[in-house]
Amino acid sequence: MKRFHFLAVATLLAFPSCTLLAQSNTPYSWKNLPKVVQPTFRKDTINITRFGAKPDGITLNTQAINTAIEECSKKGGGVVLVPPGLWLTGPVVLKSNVNLHLKKSATLLFTTDKTQYAIVEGVYEGKSAARNQSPISGKNLENVAITGHGIVDGNGDVWRAVNKSQLTESQWKEKIASGGVLKDDGKTWYPSEQFKQASVDNKSMLLVPGKSLDDYKDIKDFLRPNLVVFTNCKKVLLDGITFQNSATWCLHPLMCQDLTLRNLFVKNPEYAHNGDGMDIESCKNFLIEGCTLDVGDDAICIKSGKDEEGRKRGIPTENGIIRYNTVYNGHGGFVVGSEMSGGARNLFVHDCTFMGTDKGLRFKSVRGRGGVVEHIYAKNIYMKNIAQEAIFFDMYYFVKFATDSPRDERPVVNEGTPIFRNMKFENIVCHGANKGIFVRGLPEMPIENIQMENLMLQTDIGAELVDTKGVSIKNAQLQSTKTKPVISVLNSSLLSFDGIQYTQNADVLFSINGSRTQNISVKNTEFKNAKTKAEFLEGASEKELIFTNK
Repeated sequence: MKRFHFLAVATLLAFPSCTLLAQSNTPYSWKNLPKVVQPTFRKDTINITRFGAKPDGITLNTQAINTAIEECSKKGGGVVLVPPGLWLTGPVVLKSNVNLHLKKSATLLFTTDKTQYAIVEGVYEGKSAARNQSPISGKNLENVAITGHGIVDGNGDVWRAVNKSQLTESQWKEKIASGGVLKDDGKTWYPSEQFKQASVDNKSMLLVPGKSLDDYKDIKDFLRPNLVVFTNCKKVLLDGITFQNSATWCLHPLMCQDLTLRNLFVKNPEYAHNGDGMDIESCKNFLIEGCTLDVGDDAICIKSGKDEEGRKRGIPTENGIIRYNTVYNGHGGFVVGSEMSGGARNLFVHDCTFMGTDKGLRFKSVRGRGGVVEHIYAKNIYMKNIAQEAIFFDMYYFVKFATDSPRDERPVVNEGTPIFRNMKFENIVCHGANKGIFVRGLPEMPIENIQMENLMLQTDIGAELVDTKGVSIKNAQLQSTKTKPVISVLNSSLLSFDGIQYTQNADVLFSINGSRTQNISVKNTEFKNAKTKAEFLEGASEKELIFTNK
């Protein structure tokens, strides 16, 4: 397969509507990637044992570790050393100019004693919320790092609920024996009665006017903490560490600038509810490279706030490089959304491998979110055994329909209408998935100007485009086992298919549906391998499909 280098500048020429990047942002390209500033530290080193820390897995070392960090920062910064051992601790608060360095065989094990975690003002899925204090946190810092070859373990099982269907019989028996309580139907385990009641009663953790943090004490167990949270920090580095077993999201940098996540192993159980790997929210200038993720929800996820609160924050996630990463279990390998109301732009994803994720490249939103997601480029993405879709866009996240297709509703476009546009994916290989490509926009706001080039997708179903505009697929091998149809189109326009190869003796190559479907161009594609070249359903017109072969 040939490799083509794609310049964002070329996109501006190909897509006249693609003007925001040129007008308001640096015109990044594959040859001119965003720059990420790295933190620097003094060589001075403070060992946590100097303050009485003990590696016995019994002594609570919270005060010793935090005192070491505080002293290091006051003296101008440097390295706080965690030597080999099992270091039991409560929440650790990082400070500016401090590199918390875990030696190999060093484990920070966070206590299961929930009284050690104060209720604090935090963020839950893009909105202000009451949370338990994160095991590791930092706010308004500069020059901060967690490095080394050790392990950070959040002891998340004491915080999470789990369904019986997610565990083996022996795991379920072990879970019941550990304590906790069961839901009345016996199908869900809760870590405490308080958690159960908050869950069953659908209690909200969101902060609202007139309520103080004390008002959330009756649902404290329900306020699961993210493992690592950095808020409004500059020059942040996480390098070489294993982050595992979080109560919910593992790594959550929020409104940070110059962020580097390198050579990390991020691990959560498959059954971990909200067990995301990395959630990069409203951050600018970041690099994620050489990381391995095996998690219970989305793996590498881009966010920027939710609904009106996210739009008011108005901070997009932008100027990011995601490269040389491997994802095993996860709901998506690389994900944007669904909380992306502040927008996302200028993201470059390349040379990543997804092995057994639910979806590969995953983009999701819903009416009410708002936000503009654009200028996202992906190349050299390799996938195997994807459970659902290899390339996935859906503007109906968590919306249920009576049929597979949404009703043809067209609300007025407003600030809550999400916009996804101007992207290019190239050199995408997938060996095994339910569906190769699924793109579903909104009738009032189609997903627009998505280029896909040099694809090799071996899947059950080929491609499905619903409410799209200006989508082009070039040099694509759609080796689908279910060949009726290879490509389905519903209410979409200005589509281009060039050099499509497909399974021999396909029943139907194109299924063209909907009265709003128009202006579809197909060229350099052999039709004799299909029993039926095209079918036209639901008011679609044959004249809108134009075949030209050279």
